[in-house]
Amino acid sequence: MYFLTGVRLGVCGGGRRCVSVPCFRGVRSLRGFSSSGNEEGTSEGTAAASSNTDSVYDVIVSGGGMVGTAMACSLGFDPNLQGKKILLLEAGNKKEFEVPESYSTRVSSINPGSATLLSGIGAWDHILNMRCKPFNRMQVWDACSDAMITFDKENLEDEMGYVVENDVVMAALTKQLDAVSDQVKVQYRSRAVRYTWPLPYQTAESNPWVQVELASGQQLQTKLLIGADGPNSTVRKAAGMQTVQWNYEQSAVVAVLHLSEPTENNVAWQRFLPTGPIALLPLSDSASSLVWSTTHQHAMDLLALDDESFVDAINSAFWSNENHSELIHTAGTVFRSALSLLMPSGTSPRQLPPSVSRVGPKSKAMFPLGLGHASEYIRYRVALIGDAAHRVHPLAGQGVNLGFGDVACLTRHLSQAAFDGRDLGATRHLLEYETERQRHNLPMMAAIDILKRLYSTKMAPFVLLRTLGLQATSAVPPLKEQIMAFASK
Repeated sequence: MYFLTGVRLGVCGGGRRCVSVPCFRGVRSLRGFSSSGNEEGTSEGTAAASSNTDSVYDVIVSGGGMVGTAMACSLGFDPNLQGKKILLLEAGNKKEFEVPESYSTRVSSINPGSATLLSGIGAWDHILNMRCKPFNRMQVWDACSDAMITFDKENLEDEMGYVVENDVVMAALTKQLDAVSDQVKVQYRSRAVRYTWPLPYQTAESNPWVQVELASGQQLQTKLLIGADGPNSTVRKAAGMQTVQWNYEQSAVVAVLHLSEPTENNVAWQRFLPTGPIALLPLSDSASSLVWSTTHQHAMDLLALDDESFVDAINSAFWSNENHSELIHTAGTVFRSALSLLMPSGTSPRQLPPSVSRVGPKSKAMFPLGLGHASEYIRYRVALIGDAAHRVHPLAGQGVNLGFGDVACLTRHLSQAAFDGRDLGATRHLLEYETERQRHNLPMMAAIDILKRLYSTKMAPFVLLRTLGLQATSAVPPLKEQIMAFASK
């Protein structure tokens, strides 16, 4: 069992008060603060201790997925980090990408904050020139009642987010890596098999850097190792960072769907079924991406269906009222009427989801769902980002956005450290990164987990509770705006 300790209040430099994030008692270990006082020294102060400076990198990013590649790009484009040696390790081959005619099932919902990051490193223009679909409205409703909530910007022409294929994001980031090839080196087909960690204090014989051994036998050293190697992160495990995690006993079924007729298709749809949420994300005026979270057995049954039956199951999931209760319907109607009298401007018109006509060939797939969170994101000379630090349910579309948020935050703190002439691997600014991100990630993950559990039951008291709560939230525009602002960071 893990227990949340109390929030600690301390004093930061300059007399500012700062609050540390809640941490897990019994898991947080010694961060490696130097007893000799050298840990916060400049990066040049201990450079002579390395016997092979050619193999010493300022930063090594382990993992070349979307988040890891964005991290390497972001560091490479930062003006304060010019002249630093940065290495990206990617286990796979470099992929040459041309936009195919058909859509991929692996897509991400990119929020405005992530779009800003990608724009800042020059990747967003490539994405726009390839393929993406903006949406300016989201409609969420309950399969067990008439409760519904919509999210949109005050100006309906403003985008809430963008649905982008993962391959498109990777192709755009790879192009930008090529643009900073003098700053960032990429080693493909390179897999780390062993890490040797530096001592928190230095002796005459000790190596001050993280040592990385690749499967090829190559030995590397780095002043800062960034783990971006996914939910089964070897960096996290090798560093002894504990995680709190559990499986949801659910799988997500994904597919490319073609609509019965072309529409503007600028709405993201999500309906909460008793077995899990089903979502339809726009890809084009005539195609959408399916993400259906359900039980493992139901997911396997869905994949076993022929295409026509699979399409019928999807349309039924969005349109059927078989889970409605007369009692809940009556209570919801009365409550909604009362809210409309109190706040007439808080109600939104209900739109009908599009009808699906067929499924893309060989586009059906499934993957297991779970939650995971590292009790700490950093150690001396080590930092975790993306799924290596946190894993969430896809119902809010926040997975890759949390990772891109990590990238923006860590880049900012490393840039400031470089500007101040500090060691990039020092714990001080890494702790600032951890604190800032956990303050954002933990509430988001808790909210997603609560929603998942609240909507995974047909018990009348819980259905009534979520019906009234959803209608009340929908009737208060300032509250909806706060939710959208938090999810957009």
